Order: sequence, then structure tokens, then C-alpha cells
Amino acid sequence: MNKARRGRLAAVTSRLAEIQEELRALCEEEQEAYDNLPESLQSGERGEQMCECIEALESATDELEELSDTLSEYV
Repeated sequence: MNKARRGRLAAVTSRLAEIQEELRALCEEEQEAYDNLPESLQSGERGEQMCECIEALESATDELEELSDTLSEYV
């Protein structure tokens, strides 16, 4: 890989890191919102949807981290 493409790849991995941080923040906010719900709502449909969203955000963050690690080998 030449210097120009390596530079573009570095920029992409940097943006991926920023997206990871934003996803982590969203996940933390959603978890905090879930934790502040009354137990009756946590076990209801709304709480289940929030848990699914939290799991999806965590999964996406993990996958982006894996991708970043793989790409950083070539920067």
C-alpha cells in the first residue's frame, strides 16, 4: 500500500474510532435511561426494547473495534 492510500486508511480508522466513541456514549445514555425506569416499565415492552437497543449498540461497538484493529495493522 502506498503512502497516499495508507493516509486515507488512517483517516478511515480515525473516523471509525470517533463513531465507536459516539456509540459507546449512546449506549451509556440508554443504559442510564433504562436503569432509571421503574421496575414495572423495565420488565414491560418499553424496557425490552431498550435492552435490545443497548445490546445492538454494544454489538456494533464491538464489531467496529474489531474492524479498527484489523485495519490498523495496515496503517
